[in-house]
Amino acid sequence: MTWLERNQVACYLVALAVGAAAGLAVPALRGPAASSTTPVLAVLLYLTFLGIPLVGGRRGSPDPRFLLALVSLNAVAAPLVAFGLTRLVAFDASLEIGALLVLLAPCVDYVVVFAGLAGGASRRLLAATPLLMLGQVLLVPVYLRLFAGAEAAGAIEIRTFLEAFVWLIVVPFALAWLTQIVARRSRRARRFAGAAGTAMVPVMMVTLAVVVCSQIDAVVGRAAEVAWLAPVYILFAAAMTAIGVAATRLLRLEAPEGRAATFSGVTRNSLVVLPLALALPGGQGLAAVAVVAQTLVELIVMVVLVAAVPRLVPLRSRGSRSAG
Repeated sequence: MTWLERNQVACYLVALAVGAAAGLAVPALRGPAASSTTPVLAVLLYLTFLGIPLVGGRRGSPDPRFLLALVSLNAVAAPLVAFGLTRLVAFDASLEIGALLVLLAPCVDYVVVFAGLAGGASRRLLAATPLLMLGQVLLVPVYLRLFAGAEAAGAIEIRTFLEAFVWLIVVPFALAWLTQIVARRSRRARRFAGAAGTAMVPVMMVTLAVVVCSQIDAVVGRAAEVAWLAPVYILFAAAMTAIGVAATRLLRLEAPEGRAATFSGVTRNSLVVLPLALALPGGQGLAAVAVVAQTLVELIVMVVLVAAVPRLVPLRSRGSRSAG
């Protein structure tokens, strides 16, 4: 496992390539891959939460400056950047709405994993996920109405957000918490918890491969439209990374909190908003493709940022707080 951990970025790129090749070469795999996305992601989040001390010890509640960074990045900066960049695809209403929908919603699931891989404060970010979820439930329809009109905003189903939060956050968190309670009394449970931590890289590889396998055909089939969307998503990630680093310095965040905030600003809730895009008028077409394309671009960006963010937000010489 030491080799996998040292070479995790290369492993993730290989997983992306394998998932894309499998989805294109074996169409029969796409359906099972799509069905397994939520369970695999839930396992990944369970392993992530299992690695965070949830029973006893110091709590991971975000401090006011960290919360301010998250709110500023996700409720102010991201919507402004998203609106500006989606002018590039405003010639097509479906592309614009799909892109806006995914860029307005901050991620609450695998962002915890990627932030942790980059040395970010995953425990504090986890503690902030209810705030991030509540914020997008309240603000995404408002921003959509403001940017794209009342029809798009009226098609949003809040239940989809809540169901995703339960299955991808609440259930894995509860299982990890119970595992840690049992591990305090059982040597076998402690061994299981320790062994489970070594599975993080392989499970992340499986998650990336499954997501790409399930969605690559939709993107390739609309390559011309995706060609317009890819620059929007790449520019969004670049802009939000720069803004996240600037916010870290402005608010004088410690490196772990700054890295977590930067990842939160960049990472979007694509796996949750895809059903919302499908529910929009014409959602089976370009709106859904816009969300799928963002997923694929973001997965590659996340792999890059795992290596880049620690350099952009280095540890301070006077020390920093624990990443948890």
